Amino acid sequence: MRDVSEKAITLRVAVAQAIVEMPPAVLERLKARSLDKGDALEISRAAAILGAKRTWELLPLCHPLPIERLDLAYEFGADTVTVRVEAATHARTGVEMEALTAASICALSLYDMLKPHAGTNLAIREILLLKKTGGKSDFQRS
Repeated sequence: MRDVSEKAITLRVAVAQAIVEMPPAVLERLKARSLDKGDALEISRAAAILGAKRTWELLPLCHPLPIERLDLAYEFGADTVTVRVEAATHARTGVEMEALTAASICALSLYDMLKPHAGTNLAIREILLLKKTGGKSDFQRS
């Protein structure tokens, strides 16, 4: 774990995404919220929040951060759902691992809830950090 005790507390924001690919018929059931296991979009949103809050427990060298805001949005394509997460905190270290963990856990939860309908025709793709601000080295994926 890095020593961040001398760093200033600043507003830290990070945006991450994950893409879940599935057959179009399964995507329609997801959007209609008519899956056998329940409303996968809302259950996965809750899983993402839990993942962000517990990132420090899952990744051994992460500092525990107070998650002050976590916004999650879904964008639908022809055979994909993109999970986009924005996390924010006032801290001495960045919140990008929390945003990436939230996007990943959301995608995994969707996968779990969709597999009775899609079998192995599911894929999680492009777990990416899109943006981070508030630290020494801001980042924006172009």
